[in-house]
Amino acid sequence: MNRILGTLIVLTALPGQRRAPFLPRPRLDARRDARIRRIVAYAARTVPHYRELFARERIDPRDVRGAAELDALPLLDPDDVRRRPERFRSDSRRARGALAFLTSGATGRPMEIHHDQRSVLENIAYGERERAPLIALTGGSFRPRELYIGYETSNFRKVTAFYAAATRLPVKPRRTPVSMVMAFDDIVAAVNEAKPDVLTAYGSFLDVFFRTLVARGARIHPPKVVMYMGEALPADRRAWIEETLGARVLSRYCATEAFKIGYFCEARAGFHVHEDLCHVRVRRADGSLAAADEPGRVVISNLVNHATVLLNYPMGDVAALSSRACACGRTHRLLTEIQGRVEDVIRLPGGETLHPRAVWAALKDDRSILQYQLIQHDLGRFELRLATLDEEAFRVARDRAERALLPLLGADAAIEASWQADLGRSERERSGKFRAVQSRIPAISAGRS
Repeated sequence: MNRILGTLIVLTALPGQRRAPFLPRPRLDARRDARIRRIVAYAARTVPHYRELFARERIDPRDVRGAAELDALPLLDPDDVRRRPERFRSDSRRARGALAFLTSGATGRPMEIHHDQRSVLENIAYGERERAPLIALTGGSFRPRELYIGYETSNFRKVTAFYAAATRLPVKPRRTPVSMVMAFDDIVAAVNEAKPDVLTAYGSFLDVFFRTLVARGARIHPPKVVMYMGEALPADRRAWIEETLGARVLSRYCATEAFKIGYFCEARAGFHVHEDLCHVRVRRADGSLAAADEPGRVVISNLVNHATVLLNYPMGDVAALSSRACACGRTHRLLTEIQGRVEDVIRLPGGETLHPRAVWAALKDDRSILQYQLIQHDLGRFELRLATLDEEAFRVARDRAERALLPLLGADAAIEASWQADLGRSERERSGKFRAVQSRIPAISAGRS
């Protein structure tokens, strides 16, 4: 794309972004519904899946006037999107030259998603909504120093490279990229050299990084804000980081399927949903809409991407839409913290299920465990991987962990424990993400509605 045109696209989308989260509810709903009408009409004209769906079900896209009608459309099957991505890709002129991205494949099944160039550039402007609390918590600096710890082939790196090639923006972030597969001491050295105001990485990486930092007695330049993305970082770990480093911990909810879903404000009470950019609903296992504060499957509709069009797409994450308004004054609804993934729920012999948070609660107080991973191979057979400072610490931690887990998994459960010097390295090298609880029983996967 021509760099002048790319810059104009960003600057045209920029006005009003800082005010957007504070719009009166009627204006916010009207803006959301207008985008819903446009994307549904566009999908009906240019996307094979929706052309066929609307024709087969005799749905007039003009009847989809807003959120209520969009919610009534069928849910997508992620496996169908994964197997036949071309059916969800627009054949319009706007979609030409779209950027191709792969999902992280946390479930072992990556998916190809295309984003049109215009929406990728407008994403820079939308980012001003998320930057406001970041700037406030870093002392008001318009360009805080950032250190981003990620993996070399991440979609984040691809997007930022596109920004550099497609725009001539006068003000750019002061961001230092660091590979998350570097040795621990090298990452510490990079942090101390860059002296960032903001330290950003995946949740599980930050957890084990700060645990190791304290266990080794190492020191880093304390950032003002720690930002985690891509994975959950439990509340007690955030509180510990804030107390230990004196930094505030923020998060953003984003994905390859939708670059802007939600973000923490200064109050850090949950994710403010970008309701006019990404329509979010929470559904029960039977597909019905969950009540406020009721956990269920997160379902999104990306309202701004005109390449791969995803309407009513189940993310696989478990969360709840809050009934509360945030004290910050933003009118965008709050989505509670992500409680886990549907695919990672453990099934027990009696038919009960065990949520990953129950495993976390059983092991969270053992400070000798730098990181853990529990893998279910069969109903009563588990593999427990523990990262500790050394093998002597592992032997003690293993016994404590087994005593804590057996009441949850069942007295007859077989747990095979092993010590890992660098738990999850291969997963980080592949996708950056790390799943602490995995079930490898096919029947565990979520049912489709």
